[in-house]
Amino acid sequence: MPTNPFPALLHRRRALSRIACGFGATAAAAMLGEESAAAGVDPMAPKRPHFAPRAKRVIFLFLHGGISHVDTFDEKPELSKRNGQPVPFKKPDFEFAVTGNLLGSPWKFHSHGQSGLRISELFPRIGSVIDDICVVNSISGGNEVSHGPACLRLNTGDGVLNRPSLGAWSLYGLGSDNRDLPGFITLTPSIYHGGTQNFGSAFLAASFQGTSIGDGNAEFPRTAAVSNVVPGRPRAVQRRQLDLLGAANREHLVETGADARLEARIRAFETAFRMQTAIPEVFDLSQESKETLALYGIGGGPTDEYGRECLMARRLAESGVRFIQVNHSYPRNYWDAHGGLRANHSKNAMKIDQPIAALITDLKRRGLFDDTLVVLGTEFGRTPAAQGSDGRDHHPHAFSMLMAGGGVRGGMKYGETDEFGYYVAKNKVSIPDLHATILHLL
Repeated sequence: MPTNPFPALLHRRRALSRIACGFGATAAAAMLGEESAAAGVDPMAPKRPHFAPRAKRVIFLFLHGGISHVDTFDEKPELSKRNGQPVPFKKPDFEFAVTGNLLGSPWKFHSHGQSGLRISELFPRIGSVIDDICVVNSISGGNEVSHGPACLRLNTGDGVLNRPSLGAWSLYGLGSDNRDLPGFITLTPSIYHGGTQNFGSAFLAASFQGTSIGDGNAEFPRTAAVSNVVPGRPRAVQRRQLDLLGAANREHLVETGADARLEARIRAFETAFRMQTAIPEVFDLSQESKETLALYGIGGGPTDEYGRECLMARRLAESGVRFIQVNHSYPRNYWDAHGGLRANHSKNAMKIDQPIAALITDLKRRGLFDDTLVVLGTEFGRTPAAQGSDGRDHHPHAFSMLMAGGGVRGGMKYGETDEFGYYVAKNKVSIPDLHATILHLL
């Protein structure tokens, strides 16, 4: 008599572990969360929202490091007028480092569009679509003065505790419109400052966490090379492998009854198998016209990489992905200008200005803009006072974000900071408020 009463089950598990490799395994891991749910329930099935939605999907453009609000979207003439003078009031109790006197912006601001909204000369292309954008100048990140807690607060609503990310909540509440792709994808996220928690699912099922493509350490991949279920095997062989596993498990279920964990694993590997066709097709930018590639600045130069990320975001949106995060992230792209503010922001703005404007233009051309919510955000702003001779410190107490698309009225500003940009003076928007607004629009 065998000492192990369940040899077949162990063989199946061993087989599952052997085929768990490559991008397919990443996809599978992202889909395994309902192992303890009731048998037959599909956690990714589209769900009816509680309210009539204004948007079907979110594209969140994250600028890592802390972009300076007073040099970009929140013009402060008084700050420039008093450049070099002491700060005429008490500085925040929570600061990351010692700062000095007031530092006026080295960039000029110009009016754009019919709305006449004024933004920095750093972003002329974004200025060309400003009538489609709401500039929110009253974001408050609490007292999170360090990158890690601030990134976690922006993405999860909490800078300390492990909470589900905004993308995970979106997927949990609404499901996915494409069963061949993950419902939440993050492009080149940083492995620092919260790392995977920034797109994780915490106490929600693992099926709702984000699937990452690339990371901030390397250039955005030009192709999505997806490993086979067993590397190197033809697709027909992979199909037979999964069919064999399915048959073995059906036999097991007949003998033992429903096993939600096992059924969830098999569904996950089926999804991973389907992704091997879907992902490379979505990544194939050769299907785009030369005019579209040029619109995003793809083809060389500083806009090429972020242009490809933004174009990929549009293609994922077209394909039914619920939440897409596009990261301009550490260590290759970083807005943390403790010194060298002019060089840092000029270089980074040159990379993203054209692609972001192109994304809005392209979404409108394709009829996706009105039901796609586009958000541009950062973990905090930067101090109106100088750090050193040409830098600004972290400043979570007041900063700016942009919103456009589904449910958003463009060509307007919401909220105000004081005359120096230090504190919110009108219509404060906390990070939980921001998350609630985004989720309500969905």
